[in-house]
Amino acid sequence: MWKAIDRRTIGTLIGSMAAAGVMATLGRGTGRAQQAPAGRPSSNTVLRMQAAWPASLTLYENFTYFADRVGKLSAGMLTIDTMPAGQVVPPFELLDAVSRRVVDGSHSWAGYWTGKDRTAILFTGGPGGTFGMDFIDVMGWLHHGGGLELYQEFYTKVLKLDVVPIPILPSGPQAFGWFNRPITNLNDLKGLKCRQTGLAAEVWKELGMTVVNMPGGEIIPAAQRGVIDCAEWVGGVEDIRLGFQNVWKFHYSPGVHENVTIGELLINGEVWRALSAQHQEIIKSAARDAFIVWWPKWQKQNAEALTEMREKYGVQLLRTPGDVLRAFLEKWDEIAAREAAQNPFFKKVWDSQRDYASVVVPAKRFYFPPYSFVASIYWPEDFGADPASTSKGRG
Repeated sequence: MWKAIDRRTIGTLIGSMAAAGVMATLGRGTGRAQQAPAGRPSSNTVLRMQAAWPASLTLYENFTYFADRVGKLSAGMLTIDTMPAGQVVPPFELLDAVSRRVVDGSHSWAGYWTGKDRTAILFTGGPGGTFGMDFIDVMGWLHHGGGLELYQEFYTKVLKLDVVPIPILPSGPQAFGWFNRPITNLNDLKGLKCRQTGLAAEVWKELGMTVVNMPGGEIIPAAQRGVIDCAEWVGGVEDIRLGFQNVWKFHYSPGVHENVTIGELLINGEVWRALSAQHQEIIKSAARDAFIVWWPKWQKQNAEALTEMREKYGVQLLRTPGDVLRAFLEKWDEIAAREAAQNPFFKKVWDSQRDYASVVVPAKRFYFPPYSFVASIYWPEDFGADPASTSKGRG
């Protein structure tokens, strides 16, 4: 009699506990420990994160490399489920989606949030000359010049959003862009309808372009419909994967709109605080690993893509006219100074970057031989299809 009652009671308790566990998991949202898929440890914590890029791009491969590293470093106890652009929300809505915990995190670019506050662009490295800093210098500012602290302060205190930013994606230097006809000087840009984004779009607008902002996946359809005459995206392998070479045949580089541009990993603040200190360190380490390992591979892919553009698709690889580059830098400095005069936090970040650059850049100029000095000894020819025309762009 008692044995029968005990078995029924135990069965009822187990069933109730299982149902409660399912409800608790559903009620917690996406960022806490969830039931692990088959083959994963039962205590696995799963974070669902969405990218701002299509899965076909190498930018997305930076994301999946990061996720793979997290899994390996945590011995399978922490999993990043990666999703491409648009799977949960549109790319330009990712910041709010992370803060509201619609997704646990994102792989995106702070320049997309300049509509909220223009200071956001500075945490990508910023358009223009970045006071002469390169990628390593900007990462130095972030890690050793107070940049990361300002980055966090911007999101939590200025924008009032509950997110944690981590630098992860060195997607540059970027090309000037693609055009439906040759560009010989600044006047040739006047009136062109061109896809631009971030604060760079404002610079080009003041220089005479008609600018249109759209995610990367919408650029080619817009070009095919004749909505735009030109576009910048990234350059190299990213552009060839999207099919720019099938629409335009004039590709110009370099650009100074994103010569140093760094993408971000965003994690919901509540999700971040719920992670163990070890898992937080694993995420930060995996992001740094993704930055360093993915970047040189990507540069080689870009080099191979340029050869393919020229030899397979007949794209003309041309040097950006020097007056275009100078005009951009001058206009950016003007716009940045204007913004700093009315936006105290923008000024705080801009001044911090300049202070760091004032120490590092002059010293590097003294110690580092110019890239072109040694390179020209071994590779004296211009890379472009027409060396005679490309040399005209040197200012």
